Parts: sequence; structure tokens; C-alpha cells
Amino acid sequence: MIERIVEMELPAGEKLIIEKNRIQGERLRPDAARLAIVTGSHGDELEGQYICYETARRLKEGLQFLSGTVDIYPALNPLGIDVVQRTSPLGNVDMNRVFPGSPDGTLLEQAAARIVEDLEGADLCLDIHASDVFVREIPQVRLSEDFAEKLLPYARLMNVDMVWTNATATVHESTLAHAMNSRGVPALVVELGVGNRISPEYGSRIVDGIFNVMNLLGMWKGKHSMVGMPAVSTDGEVEFIRASVNGMFLPSAAHNHYIRQGEKIGEIVDVINGTVKQEIFAHKSGLIFTLREYPLVYEGALLARILTGIEEKK
Repeated sequence: MIERIVEMELPAGEKLIIEKNRIQGERLRPDAARLAIVTGSHGDELEGQYICYETARRLKEGLQFLSGTVDIYPALNPLGIDVVQRTSPLGNVDMNRVFPGSPDGTLLEQAAARIVEDLEGADLCLDIHASDVFVREIPQVRLSEDFAEKLLPYARLMNVDMVWTNATATVHESTLAHAMNSRGVPALVVELGVGNRISPEYGSRIVDGIFNVMNLLGMWKGKHSMVGMPAVSTDGEVEFIRASVNGMFLPSAAHNHYIRQGEKIGEIVDVINGTVKQEIFAHKSGLIFTLREYPLVYEGALLARILTGIEEKK
């Protein structure tokens, strides 16, 4: 059932409309669990659109196995999605930096407040993101260390390659996930793929993970896949590789592959002079879980992230 949770008048007769699809089992118990799947807060992150579609499709095919409620919010920033723009066209504001919002604030702050209100009472919230157009990410769950102990059992079942626990100081307090966790609604941040694209293989893996989590919540008795355990990291186990010069980045290492200390990640070249300006090597061994997708780089640009302290899979 499609429910409208936000409807606001905009200039020129337009409206800001945010909707959810509520899918419920045929026989709901009073204590039935509720799962919220949220995505589309950044208009250039389209990976979540496929996940919403595939989750809804599978649920409708197996409704007899569902004993709880699944709320799917595919577009928190519908205006941004319409123009494939990361921020909201309403003031060029990052939608994921206005939570928990305010009933008396700007239009976006009012919308954020209504979203938070609607999510209250959920047993788990999955906030799904893609990367931007610059780097590609392997499927991963990101947790704040403040809430990691409570969230880790769910994160391990999400069928991702890694769980990245971030230090509290690096977590922005105005994100949806932080707002919900602070209100007692467990919220995971899932990240995968690259901006402006859909990676069905990655998305299907996350959907499998969603059904695993639904089984753990006791709301799904149908088919669900067993998954391997992800690597679990902290900030200290992630090496950031950044450009020291401007130019074009040509990777020689592959994304989602193990690299050994001293091996070459790629090089930055000067296209007009035909010279190599910088060669980039791994300082530590580990898994390349982030790799530059967009070749033009400037000094300080992120080229790769390596999850260190793990063994190479044979």
C-alpha cells in the first residue's frame, strides 16, 4: 500500500512528495516486527532504487511467508533524483545533513522531521547509499562505534564484504542513521557501487541480506540465503590513498582484490607531456575496497582505501 508521508507546496504549483510502500504479511501478530528500508536521500545514488524494486518484488511473490511489516522509502530526495543531483534542488542542501529536522524549520527540515516521525517504532532501519561518481565501493555496512555492539549482529547478515566501524568523531550527527539510533531505532548504513549507476549483482546481494535480517527478526519464514562472514574493521585498519599531484589516474590494481605491500595501485599521468607524474604503491597489504572510478584527479583526491590487517583469501 502506497502511503504519502510528506506533501508540501512548492513555487510554481509544484509539490514535494515523499512516499513509502508498506507491505504487510497476511497474518500480523500484535508483536510483529517492522523493517524500514530507506534510500534516495542523495539524488545521484541510484543503487538503492534497484534494491527497493527487487525487495518489493520478492515480498509480493512470497507474501504468505511474511509475518511482519516492511516499509520501503525509495526516494527521500525525489527532486534530486528527478534531476540526478546529489543535493536537493531546494537550496542545494544535502538531505542527509538536516536530520532529525524541525517542524518549524525550512521545508527540508520539516520533511526530515516527518520522515523521522514516520520511522519511529521500527525494529530496524536500513539506510542504503551508493558512492558518488568518483569512487566505486564494495558492498559494506558502516557503523558508528557508539552503536556498533547493538548493530553488529544485523550487519553480519547483510551479505556484504566488510563492516566498517567508524570512530564517533567522524560520524556526522545530522545524518538519518545517527538520528534514528539516538532515538532507539537501530539503523545501519549500507553503501555499495558507484554514483549514477545501478549494479544489479551488488544490489541482489544486499536484497539477499535483507531477507536474512528479516529471518533474524522473526518476520520472514520463506527462502533466505546463507552468507559468508564479512571482515570487520575499525578506522585504524583502513589506509587512505590520496593523490599528491594533479592529472589523470590510471589504476593498475583491481577493485575488490587483495594487494600486497609495495605492489602498484596505479599512476597519475600528464596527458599533454606524456609523462608519469606519480606512481602509487600500497604501503600495507589488504583488500582494495574503494577505488577511484573518475580518472581526473587533483592533489588530495581520494584514489583508494585499503582494508588492512586481514589475510588474503585463497
